[in-house]
Amino acid sequence: MPPITPIVPQEITVHLGSPSSYAQNVTVPFVDYIKNVASSEIYPTWDESAIRANILAQVSYALNRVYTEYYPSRGYDFNITNSTAVDQKFIQGRNTFENIDRIVEEIFNDYIRRMGVTEPLAAKYCNGTTSTCAGLSQWGSQELAESGYDSLQILQNYYGNDIEIVVDAPIGGIRSLYPGQPLRLGDSGSDVSALQVALNRISQNYPAIPKIDPVDGYFGSGTESAVRKFQEIFNLTVDGIAGRATFNQVVKLYVAILKLSELTSEGQRLFGSNVQYPETLASGQTGQEVMYLQYVLDVLSSFIQQIPPVEMTGTYDQQTENAVIAFQRYKGITDNGEVNEVFWDLLIREYNGIDQTVLSREEKFPVAESGSEVLPAASRTRTQLLQQRLNLLGNAYPEIGAIPVSGTSNNATVYGVRKLQSMAGIPVTGKMDNESWRALVRLERDINYSQSTRHTQYPGSELKTGMSDEVTR
Repeated sequence: MPPITPIVPQEITVHLGSPSSYAQNVTVPFVDYIKNVASSEIYPTWDESAIRANILAQVSYALNRVYTEYYPSRGYDFNITNSTAVDQKFIQGRNTFENIDRIVEEIFNDYIRRMGVTEPLAAKYCNGTTSTCAGLSQWGSQELAESGYDSLQILQNYYGNDIEIVVDAPIGGIRSLYPGQPLRLGDSGSDVSALQVALNRISQNYPAIPKIDPVDGYFGSGTESAVRKFQEIFNLTVDGIAGRATFNQVVKLYVAILKLSELTSEGQRLFGSNVQYPETLASGQTGQEVMYLQYVLDVLSSFIQQIPPVEMTGTYDQQTENAVIAFQRYKGITDNGEVNEVFWDLLIREYNGIDQTVLSREEKFPVAESGSEVLPAASRTRTQLLQQRLNLLGNAYPEIGAIPVSGTSNNATVYGVRKLQSMAGIPVTGKMDNESWRALVRLERDINYSQSTRHTQYPGSELKTGMSDEVTR
């Protein structure tokens, strides 16, 4: 399931038993489901910060089950169970507590996620007394609350400092990757694009599946070949048509490969085809949206020869317009330099194909999704992003050193910036100017591309008889 913005469902279907047991399914409003779970799992006498932390974990866990289509992709007709061995407690018909109901009404469409990824955190938890786990301790959360921790601090204590709270997420019907009817040769649209992205990611683990290039939203012969090979590998009817059974298997594999339903998730990319972009951009405009446009065009320029490189200045200048026109010509649309909705759809669709097969999630440009507020703001500072990216770069270049991710510039940060500048052959000032940011992106891209298993990449050395590694495979 390629990137989609999570939607809080209006209703959720609960199986009243273990997944494979013969038991009743009940469909209830999502807000009532969370009230029931919270009243069944925790005590109303706890401190409010502990109650809020636990409710956020319960919401996130349930949303993760819905988002990953965890049970439907396995052939079940429900979204979650009430078995505490695998899910969370739900007691049909029980009474709930007034103070818990009040808090749930306030935050039932808030959820936890890791910074830079989309899916709600699979926020696993246990009571912390008779059972322990890698996630939140329910009784431990109350002890932290008694010590003065707020709800976010409690969650960070158990899930790490790289989490954030998305508030006021949209509410709607449950969405599925399967569009409702089979996709086949000649079809086009965002559903085809989503299928292409998922198959390309799965192909990294199953190299026999041919890469779909480009990811263009058109179900052509390349997509049909990938679907056929996928069906062959997983013992499905090999007809090249992506029906429900094929989609279910795609979702199940995609979720498993990225570990989207686990705390150790690789993470679903933040940027997807449904991110809201500005309606139009034109020459002379400035701002973060322009910088994001420049970033995506610059990434594409490394893979599409017709597109010239672009500097991330934040101003829609002549260089940016030239790259926009080059992309329009590449896609066969009117080459007028106008960035409108059609242009954005084509641009992001092209970028997602590269994103899912080559780039790592840490290389994303820091633009937040619209429609949801992300808290706390301090966690998204440019300084903290820089520190995180320098640390990732340090995995390949140890001379950069380890840098505390604090969001506040320190000696280690300045030292890392100076090393980055020295490696890039630019003035060594210790200050992150535009030239230094561009150098950081180039080095990240060089590392990611050198580690890619794309069939077009030269591995950097000769391959000889008897050699066996990821590249030769």
